[in-house]
Amino acid sequence: MCEKFPERKTVYATPWFQVQEAAGSGKHPNYSINSADFVCIIAVTENKELLLVRQFRHAVAKMTLELPAGHVEQDETPEQAARKELLEETGHGAEKFELLANISPSPGRFTNRIWCYFAGNATPAPAAEIEAGLNCVLWTRDLKSLLQEPDFYSAGNWAALLAAVARGKLSI
Repeated sequence: MCEKFPERKTVYATPWFQVQEAAGSGKHPNYSINSADFVCIIAVTENKELLLVRQFRHAVAKMTLELPAGHVEQDETPEQAARKELLEETGHGAEKFELLANISPSPGRFTNRIWCYFAGNATPAPAAEIEAGLNCVLWTRDLKSLLQEPDFYSAGNWAALLAAVARGKLSI
């Protein structure tokens, strides 16, 4: 991963993120987490089912319910990443992907961006294989009931849904 801010000192690095240090305004340095941008996809089938993913998340040690999502690799555009992730995580594709928002997960700490896309009329792709450990969920209930689900609590997912509502793609 290349550093987005070379003037900052990398104090810890993994293949997925870097912790960077910069001079702070007080007696302590300022730390930020530099990682790849990622995409979040709101995909709806022709039957108005919302495509979701159920998976185990090690950080919280439990199963979560989420929108399809994933990192933008170094040699791909956010839209290419969105198309790839939708296929890998749900076995569905869509002709048109519309950018809803490009937002920060937390500008006080993270350097990356979330690219939120809407894909209407998603259809099953022939011979597509869903990533191991993921279960595609076809959500048929309303959006309000999804937001009340205890396993659906990713801030990025909530933001993407709000962007879809604000752009007239979904209604509560």
